[in-house]
Amino acid sequence: MEAAVEIRHLKKTFDGREYVLNDLDLIVPKGQITAIIGFSGTGKSVLLKHILGLISPTEGEVRVLGKVLNDLSYEELTEFRCHLGVLFQNSALFDDMTVIENVGFPMVEHRPEWGEKRIRETAARKLNDSGMDEKHFQKLPEELSGGQRKRVGLARALALDPDIILYDEPTTGLDPILTEMVDDLILSTHEKNKGSTSIMVSHDLPAAFRISDFIVMLDKGGVLLQGDRQTFFDSKIPLVRKFLEKGFKKDES
Repeated sequence: MEAAVEIRHLKKTFDGREYVLNDLDLIVPKGQITAIIGFSGTGKSVLLKHILGLISPTEGEVRVLGKVLNDLSYEELTEFRCHLGVLFQNSALFDDMTVIENVGFPMVEHRPEWGEKRIRETAARKLNDSGMDEKHFQKLPEELSGGQRKRVGLARALALDPDIILYDEPTTGLDPILTEMVDDLILSTHEKNKGSTSIMVSHDLPAAFRISDFIVMLDKGGVLLQGDRQTFFDSKIPLVRKFLEKGFKKDES
């Protein structure tokens, strides 16, 4: 299995006493959709920030696309992040920028040599690929629905054709209809971007099991179980059984 992300003996503490991540080992397979699940407080978001290079390990190594992030300078890390696209939980759009300006922003910052015409054309194409109608391109984020903001956020995440797309709790706070729309959008985006790797941190267990190829469950700052759906359904680990029962029972209610 070729790895997009390799994490070895990762430890992270913010206060020098309590470890949020504690000797975590993980290989994220390249070209697949991986879901990272677990109860609240198990280190999912902190793990995502390590993969993005937003925080550094207390101990251990984070290797992304063959690069050890710990070894990169600030300038090298900034440029390397062009290989990564992120859809944040609340989409994190710039309030004072139009839809097309939001999507064009990463290109203005990292590919200014493209020029205004190419940047706008690329932004428009990414928006179309994400299912946004052209009539919305000049709107501000406050004029969009929740689902539309997700589409714009995804288009911006894809602006630089990243090798890895990360989704931070993409369906939190959404109603069931919007949740299904976002799930389908993640799946279709992965299928369109052949060879790309998708990593999704999620509390939405049914969605994680429906669209993911590989699933990782965290507990106490480490990996409790990893594998495909059947690995989890066959597991006898009490905490895994409890998590599945609660997750799928909630979906049925």
